[in-house]
Amino acid sequence: MKKRSLFYRGRWRLMRLIQPGNALNRSLYGDVLLLLALLTFGAFTAYPMIFIINNAFKPLSEILIFPPKLFVRNITFNNFLDLFQLMAESWIPVSRYVFNTILITVVGTAGHVIFASMAAYPLAKHRFPGSSSLSKIIVYSLMFNTAVTAIPAYIIMTQIGLIDTLWAIILPAFAFSLGLYLMKNFMEQIPMAYIESAYMDGASEYQIFWRIIMPLVKPAWLTLIILSFQTLWGATGGQYIYNEALKPLSFALNQIVGGGIARTGVVAAVSLFMMAVPVTVFIVSQSSIIETMAHSGIKE
Repeated sequence: MKKRSLFYRGRWRLMRLIQPGNALNRSLYGDVLLLLALLTFGAFTAYPMIFIINNAFKPLSEILIFPPKLFVRNITFNNFLDLFQLMAESWIPVSRYVFNTILITVVGTAGHVIFASMAAYPLAKHRFPGSSSLSKIIVYSLMFNTAVTAIPAYIIMTQIGLIDTLWAIILPAFAFSLGLYLMKNFMEQIPMAYIESAYMDGASEYQIFWRIIMPLVKPAWLTLIILSFQTLWGATGGQYIYNEALKPLSFALNQIVGGGIARTGVVAAVSLFMMAVPVTVFIVSQSSIIETMAHSGIKE
């Protein structure tokens, strides 16, 4: 009996320890360990970005020093001045390169989001002959790298006469399978009760798609905008475009980078410039994604 009383006394103490009132004491060590783990992984993630930012403001003597130093000691803006001077000496205006890049990025991203969403809707919410086979083909297409499909893509662009045009970069962006896969999986989570209610109210398929489906999958297409923007912003189009006036900014910057070790500082400035725009878009869009996900619980 004494052993049983000790067992129940110990069990009662254990139950008291795990009561909600003791949750703060119980989870304090776990919170500290979680915070340390997040700080560690965050430091590894932020290290390349911090290194690129500091390198852009280092003089050439600090960039080439070994072992390399993370933080800049003598801040200089000569790397950016040299970059602007080299771009000014180009026989094609810099504004032309910037216009080509913006046009490719904006049109390609918008088209990709629209076409991927419109193709994902029937695959996710309607059943028709071959729908399951199409879904499997989409999944299989994710396994192929762009380098594998480069030759077939070039042959297709040649046959339809899009070589040496901006559409040779924009049009393939419309058909990125990752966006279609992402939108399809997100739309499958939307309850059919919403669509059936819209049918009963007399809404057409286009009205359901634009007024019900697209607002509900806002986190998905915002994520898709980030991914597509990052891909198209760094596109060079070297295998499709030969006219210098049609080349994007990234191609022109890569030509400057290939000037040898004397342009190492310019390379650091180019790396910061090419990273700054996608990171800014990501930061701006990330707040909208988190806010939408926090207020878009979809339940039957």
